[in-house]
Amino acid sequence: MFDGLIAFGHSLASFMTPQSIFFALASSLVGVVIGALPGLTATMGVALMTTLTIKLPPSQALLILICTYVGAIYGGSRSAILLNIPGTPASAASCLDGYALARQGQAGRAMGIATTGSVMGTLIGMFFLALFTPLLGDLALKFGAYEFFWLALFGVIISATLTGGDALKGWITGIAGLFIATIGMDGIHAFERFSFDNRDLAGGFSLVPALVGAFGFAEVLVAMQEKRPVPKINPFDTVIPKIRDVLQYWRTIIRSGVIGTFVGIVPGVGEDVAAWSSYAAAKRASKEKAKFGKGSVEGLMAAETGDNACVPGAIIPVLTLQIPGSAPAAVLMAAMLIHGVKPGPMIMTESPQFVYDVVAMMLLATIGILIYGLVLTKLLVQVLKVPTTIIVPMIFVLCVVGTYALAQRMFDVWTMLGFGLLGFLLRQYKFPVAPLVLGIVLGDLMEKNLRRGLVLSDGDLTPFFTRPISATLFGIIALILLLRIPAVQRRLPWA
Repeated sequence: MFDGLIAFGHSLASFMTPQSIFFALASSLVGVVIGALPGLTATMGVALMTTLTIKLPPSQALLILICTYVGAIYGGSRSAILLNIPGTPASAASCLDGYALARQGQAGRAMGIATTGSVMGTLIGMFFLALFTPLLGDLALKFGAYEFFWLALFGVIISATLTGGDALKGWITGIAGLFIATIGMDGIHAFERFSFDNRDLAGGFSLVPALVGAFGFAEVLVAMQEKRPVPKINPFDTVIPKIRDVLQYWRTIIRSGVIGTFVGIVPGVGEDVAAWSSYAAAKRASKEKAKFGKGSVEGLMAAETGDNACVPGAIIPVLTLQIPGSAPAAVLMAAMLIHGVKPGPMIMTESPQFVYDVVAMMLLATIGILIYGLVLTKLLVQVLKVPTTIIVPMIFVLCVVGTYALAQRMFDVWTMLGFGLLGFLLRQYKFPVAPLVLGIVLGDLMEKNLRRGLVLSDGDLTPFFTRPISATLFGIIALILLLRIPAVQRRLPWA
């Protein structure tokens, strides 16, 4: 523990430069603005910023991306409270009590509570990030090809199950993502697959253009379709949180922080599930259940603490297992690989200081959202009045320019546009996009470890089912699939 504090101190000191502080504050502001604008997501923000930071040193680029990520998850509460429109999917739970408080003339108090919950949630998640990453890193060293195959498959299966809606649709998009990941040369023998003699397809689809398209250009198309009117923002009182609101619900803050962090660790689940899980737990434990949904301070605190605690939690499996805990974390992992940082089981052996660098980046992001939440709220909410006709062209230009800047290839731009259209169509037919993206991210990991395991076992599938960790993961996946069969669900005692 003492060594960890020293390492964290070194990391924090390395970012105490004017340039790093400027990048942290500026990118946190960009994240808050992206999160506050309805329809723009944290994933889109991180993907766009990845394309714009490609030439920066790794530490500075990742600082910008993490601050954007944290700021966007926090910023969604602004529109949720003032407009009853979640700025990001993670803020949907905050609409229930945040907007109710605003209608009661307590919009400022609600935003102060949201700021407090966001800051406390991120700090709790940071603590577990620093505590669990070394421990999980040691456990990950026991994973072999067999275990990583099941872990990658588990990520796709569980993300499709917990993203809401029809699990079958989630599995379909997840399997589609796994198939897309096989396009191009295979990772062992460099044999071309599904390239149809096209030299661009022989290299496969680049991850970042696909993510920018699925979460950036697709959102542009959705915004063009909906044509939201310019909202009227009601005046609000002070946003400085009351000490009583914090002290009275300290148990809720801790509980929601722990829930949010552990939900984040589960591959592919995300901040929205963390927010709803924290909200439901708070309601079950509350002595004021009747207030939930009608302006409960406790409910808003739980939702905001949970979704922000999920951010550090989602980065834990990225660093230790190279498996993202959420869609924005998937983009962040791709950025790490682009910048030469290799997350995975060996990170605590090869780059132990980097883990504490990430914790320090989280702390700077937390300071950024605290400053903007308490000082610049009245200025920042004016962003909500910016018409869609101005925002949409700007985002489209950033999507195109940023994607092209990665490798100066027009094929990447076409990839972005193609995945944007695909993401738009999936949204129209209520198919979740997150499993598709996770399938693309984890497809390479799953295939390589399947083939590596078969090589090690001389074609024998038995080790995939008999090794202790492999058998456990297989059992969990089988149980998840079994419980989704309607005939089985009808026989369950609680059905």
